[in-house]
Amino acid sequence: MAAKQTEPVTIISLRELNLGTPEPQPKESKTFTVEDAVETIGFGRFHVALFLIVGSTGVAEAMEIMLIAVVSPVIRCEWQLENWQVALVTTMVFFGYMVFSILFGLLADRYGRWKILLISFLWGAHFSLLTSFSPSYIWFVFLRTMVGCGVSGHAQGLIIKTEFLPTKYRGYMLPLSQVFWLAGSLLVISLASVVIPTIGWRWLIRITSIPGIILTVAFMFIPESARFNVSTGNTQAALVTLEHIAKMNRSVMPEGKLVEPILEKRGRFTDLLDAKYLRTTLQIWVVWLGISFAYYGVILASAELLERDLVCGSQSELEVVVTVGVSEESQSPCHCQVFAPSDYQTMIISTIGEIALNPLNILGINFLGRRLSLSITMGCTALFFLLLNICTSSAGLIGFLFMLRALVASSFNTIYIYTAEVYPTTMRALGMGTSGSLCRIGAMVAPFISQVLMSASFLGALCLFSPVCVVCAISAFTLPIETKGQALQQLK
Repeated sequence: MAAKQTEPVTIISLRELNLGTPEPQPKESKTFTVEDAVETIGFGRFHVALFLIVGSTGVAEAMEIMLIAVVSPVIRCEWQLENWQVALVTTMVFFGYMVFSILFGLLADRYGRWKILLISFLWGAHFSLLTSFSPSYIWFVFLRTMVGCGVSGHAQGLIIKTEFLPTKYRGYMLPLSQVFWLAGSLLVISLASVVIPTIGWRWLIRITSIPGIILTVAFMFIPESARFNVSTGNTQAALVTLEHIAKMNRSVMPEGKLVEPILEKRGRFTDLLDAKYLRTTLQIWVVWLGISFAYYGVILASAELLERDLVCGSQSELEVVVTVGVSEESQSPCHCQVFAPSDYQTMIISTIGEIALNPLNILGINFLGRRLSLSITMGCTALFFLLLNICTSSAGLIGFLFMLRALVASSFNTIYIYTAEVYPTTMRALGMGTSGSLCRIGAMVAPFISQVLMSASFLGALCLFSPVCVVCAISAFTLPIETKGQALQQLK
């Protein structure tokens, strides 16, 4: 029997194979920045509270600044002041503002926005209250100068709001802050119409210091800027603040770990003049100076036009001379005529103009951009200053003043927002401080044009404002950086 043929069988010996699988690497942990957190959390109840509390700084600031316009006629009579002495009060207030604006901006970038905001309000309220006890003109000027020093720190409130708001809401919420300035202006004019004729200007000053005192308590509910905290390396404090905001807004935090570089060099003046920001800084300063000159010029001119009845360039026959005793030598050339009720009403109407263009201003800022919107409003301001020279009725004068206040206020609104957005966190407060300081030069010059030169040449005084506004319009239009829709920068 033939042997059975068997097929060859291949036997594979298996052994444990090392496939060379690499050891699992730990996944990279996720990180996020403050900008990511602010955008993820979004807008909510925290921002509404922030808007109401910090926005109210505008009420206190407006009352302190507008107080000069309504008190000037009274102190002129009480202390027999000449035109230049009345103008000097406003000038010294803005001199104090100019000096301390840079100082507070420098300190805010180094030690925190919240601390400087609180100190400025305590300072301002203290010296404002002391002003009501001024025994003489010299003391009044000195104490109001100290008030100006304190008011200069109020801009830190705008910076805190800017650094907490999501990008798409900045162009809407920041312009609405103008409502608080309007409220403060209307409040002090309304109070003046009642308080000055009854219990006197000293009690008016005491009443106007109350909002500042109240706000120092309300600031306890506002946290330090998270952007500032991370720039100093205090990441834990920034994280606590952001988690608090997320909880209030019923939102969520981004996943991962909060990481930001520690910025040792903060609040340096040389950074403003660095090649990257030199042109922007110089043009911003020009715009700030011009807008301030026009804004306070129209406010003081409004009061002067009403007090002296300088419609069509002629002084009223109601102008009287203050006399002390009966001798010729005792006569003083000081003009003395206090506001009538109708004058307060006119001031209220022109002041309401500050918010008349606010909806259009918001649309312009968000759709045309900050630069073009600012250029248009300043160009129109120049036009209306020229129209103010037209001989017109009292109603026509009120209409021109109304539009001027509306246009200049819109311009101020836009440049505030632009300045807070264009600079990085390391020098944002200093950028705002130096701009605010430079603009006070315009505010210091304005009283001598609106209150001194106007008495000599009505046409000459008003015509100075128009070319300044044209220069501002050109400077705004040619600014190198547009901030519309851009995230806030942390680093230079």
